[in-house]
This record gives sequence, C-alpha cells and structure tokens, in this order.
Amino acid sequence: MVYLCAMNRKNIIDSLDHLGRHLKSLPEERFSQLAFRSANENSWFTQENIRKALRGATNYLNRTKLEKWLDSYPTIKDVKNVGLVLAGNIPLVGLHDIISVISSGHVARVKPSSKDRALLEYLLEQLRMIDPELSKRIILTDKLKNIDAVIATGSDNTARYFHQYFSKYPHIIRKNRSSVALINGSETTNDFRNLGEDIFTYFGLGCRNISKLYVPEGYSFAKFFESIQPYQEVMHHHKYHNNYDYNKSVLLVNKEPHLDNGFLLLQKSNRMVSPISVLYFEEYTSEQEVREVLESEKEKIQCIVSAGGWLPGSIAMGQAQLPELWDYADQVDTMDFLVKL
Repeated sequence: MVYLCAMNRKNIIDSLDHLGRHLKSLPEERFSQLAFRSANENSWFTQENIRKALRGATNYLNRTKLEKWLDSYPTIKDVKNVGLVLAGNIPLVGLHDIISVISSGHVARVKPSSKDRALLEYLLEQLRMIDPELSKRIILTDKLKNIDAVIATGSDNTARYFHQYFSKYPHIIRKNRSSVALINGSETTNDFRNLGEDIFTYFGLGCRNISKLYVPEGYSFAKFFESIQPYQEVMHHHKYHNNYDYNKSVLLVNKEPHLDNGFLLLQKSNRMVSPISVLYFEEYTSEQEVREVLESEKEKIQCIVSAGGWLPGSIAMGQAQLPELWDYADQVDTMDFLVKL
C-alpha cells in the first residue's frame, strides 16, 4: 500500500495550485477551442458559462484555500479506489469530487458524463504535464470496476438505481436538490441583480441555482422584475427560449395564474424544483413560519440565499455559484467520508 505523508500532501497542493494558475491565465485562443469542443458535447455550455465554471474552479484551486481545507483532515493509511459517477448538467460539475478524492490520497476512477467530457479531459491533460504521478490517480473509465467506494450524482430516479447497484460499497449517493431565496422586502436593486446571477447562471440547470422564492404575503414583484431586466439575454439561447415558450403555453392552456416579464415565468407553488424558465414562489406571514418551512424542506435544499446573508445559515445573493472547497453538496462532508474509508 502507498502511504500519504506530509510531503505527498504538499505536492498535491502545489500541483493543484499550479493547475489553478494555468486556468486563470488560459490564452483566449485555447479557451475558444475548448469552448467549441464543449459546446459540441452540450449546447447548454455557452462560452460565458464555461468561463464562469473555470472561474469557479480557480476560486478554490489555490494554495491558501487548499491548505486551509486539507488542514482539517487527517492523512490516510490505505489507498482506496473510489468510483465517481459524474453528472453533466453544468460545466465541470464533478470537479470537486475528483479534487477531493486525489487530495485525500485515494485513486479516482471516474465515469464522466458524455455531456461534459471535453473540459474534464483538458484539465487532466494539463495535470499530466504538471504532475504525471498525481494524474495517475485519476482514471477515466466507461464502467466502474475494481472499486472500494462510490460517490454518484444523478436524479431521484437514477439515485434509486445507484443505491441498488452500489449497495455493497461505502457510498455517497446524491439526488435532485435545488436552492431557494428568502425575500423580506428590504432588498435593493443591487441585491436583486445579484440574485439574478443565482437564478440565470447555467440557465438554471444546477442544484445551486435558485428555483424558488419565499416572499412576504402580498409581495409585489415590480422591483424584482425591474432589477433583473439585464438578464433578458438568456432568451437569445434557443434551448432556453424553447423552454420558456413551452412552459408559458402550458400555463396559459391550463389557465394557471402566473407572472411573466418576457423571459421568466413566476408561478405560486409549494413545489421546490421548477422547470427551466420558471421560478416558483411561496408566501409567508412571519419569519418564524418561513424558518419552519425551510427546516421541513432541508433534505431537498442545496443552499439558501438572502440579501447579504442575513438569514443564519444562508449565503449572500450572487454567491450561490461560487462554493468553497468546504461547501459540500447535500451538506455531506465528502472529505470526511474519504479519509475514513
């Protein structure tokens, strides 16, 4: 067995920091080529969204944050093969799991999504040039074999399959989650513009995208709609536009009450996960009431945003798509799981 000692961990941090610096200084021509390849795999992956994903990666691929993160965990004794089943809904959505596995000292056997392979392969290519030994800890495969543990991400339906198929292994199985925003009426135009980032980044396809608002009873959305007007350009993307047209037609045909600003549909609902181009909202009469509702729905919520992060346990509007290394999906500590294997 291979042992992870202090020098090994330092080498890992050095290499990941180097990768982060490379991504931050990526030449425009190379970025354009990479974005073109990615868009061919997944037409939701626009250049703007790929830039945001790379910016998110460089946010935590730096020495200071990596050291702060890893200092909280012990080194491992035995190296394990950890199978990763990655989603492909937004660019590089599985990167954090890969970083977690190799940073813990284990080997990542990765089954990437066919919808997000080009970006991942590029990062691995760069890592091979930076640190050939570390890159050997990441193995891309179409079928998971010879594994000791599994981390799999998918829908509620695929999660049932994952639980059955991987039941004999230690595992983390992730299901559908969404994020919500709490409005109290004191929000500024800038707050709502920041909230627009949380709603429209990646066209709302990520689990950290806001899919529902909690608003005071009788709330007027006039200021909200006015503030998010700059995001109307999402309608230039044909798939988003098609979703908007379809969902608007469904609401009209079914004569369901809704609000419409020309690129976003607001519908009152107690459901959590809204379709693309639709934002659900639910009214509350007191802060205590909405706290109780949020607590009852916590198994379905990825993160909560509020203006300036005023609600304990929430994050500031505009920050939902910039998680730190220690902001774990589903609030399950991935690194703790890995170091205890």
